Amino acid sequence: MEFFDDLADVPADFGPSAVAIGKFDGVHSGHRTVLANLLKVAAAENLTSTAVTFDRHPLALLRPEQCPEPLLSNPQKVERLAETGLDATVMLTFDREFSAQSPEDFVTRILVDALHARVVFVGSDFRFGAKGAGTVDLLRELGGQHGFEVRLIDDVVAAGSERRASSTWVRELLAEGDVDKAADVLGALPTIRSMVVHGLQRGRELGYPTANLSPEIEGYIPADGVYAAWLTVDGRRYGAAVSIGNNPTFEGVPDKQVEAHVLDQSFDLYDKRVEVSFVRFIRGMRKFSGMDELAAQMARDEQAIRGILAG
Repeated sequence: MEFFDDLADVPADFGPSAVAIGKFDGVHSGHRTVLANLLKVAAAENLTSTAVTFDRHPLALLRPEQCPEPLLSNPQKVERLAETGLDATVMLTFDREFSAQSPEDFVTRILVDALHARVVFVGSDFRFGAKGAGTVDLLRELGGQHGFEVRLIDDVVAAGSERRASSTWVRELLAEGDVDKAADVLGALPTIRSMVVHGLQRGRELGYPTANLSPEIEGYIPADGVYAAWLTVDGRRYGAAVSIGNNPTFEGVPDKQVEAHVLDQSFDLYDKRVEVSFVRFIRGMRKFSGMDELAAQMARDEQAIRGILAG
């Protein structure tokens, strides 16, 4: 997949294209269904399948106090979009200058001059241009002038549910620790990644050495608790017991500390970037009376996690 984070880098002979515009936060199952339809249209009409997205949620600039926490970092989002089979992704910088452009300029600069769009997919509530002045009706009018067709994206209901697949729903599920259902809505396991840093080595003292993730984590961290998970490093995947939280048995542990105990492995992960993909919530965080009680609970957690990952 080609990737452009500046319109100036898009080749002059790009396209003609079929374009889907959206935030694509999480690249969840609803997004994947839309992009699968885009790919079919592009293949049938010999167009370049293209996603247009933004480097931040527009609310991060316009109303930051209302902006939701992103489900993926920008690099993660680009990787997920590439997995769908798209030909190209354009990630636009949503800054003051961008937010101030007129709807007509948005269409001319991006869809017409840069991408040579022939088909444009948008949601029914799509707004574009300064103060959201551009509507779907205006987009259709401009499409008639510039030679592209506008197709509305239908809501996609998540498998086994009557609710529309949405980034908001995924955040709600992860905030509750329901990583199983979040995976169903996402169409993939909820995943975070970060560098492994040195910790206080309390886990090692208990016989369960852990990889402590740097607080600079990409992705949405689920609710505090213990999880069955997969840890991926250097392209290889390992089963892991992962804890999230401040571990109330000890003092001085920061909030949302993520620690992973990799099962049956004793390698050095310091300064390596790892991915943690959550499979199942095991239990919530609680304070234990001492190291022995904590170690006994960790042994029970490990047995439960082995069973889940083997299943």
